[in-house]
Amino acid sequence: MDLDVQELVLTIVKPLTTDPDSVKIDVVAGEEFTEFHLHVAEQDMGRVIGKQGRIIQAIRTLVYSVPVEGKKIRLLVDK
Repeated sequence: MDLDVQELVLTIVKPLTTDPDSVKIDVVAGEEFTEFHLHVAEQDMGRVIGKQGRIIQAIRTLVYSVPVEGKKIRLLVDK
């Protein structure tokens, strides 16, 4: 299921960036949460986050709708 979430995030985020090859996702599985750390180039941070965080919030809404057995999902944006 983690692969589905990763592919979803990459499919959404890569077209938003000026350097799609720099987009990476690290997955950290905990007891309660599975965290997806999205890494983008510094110049693309604003594009991914959006005005007042609207773009990243929309992406999170889509990601959180993916059913995952027994765990919650977190999507974090890192440089």
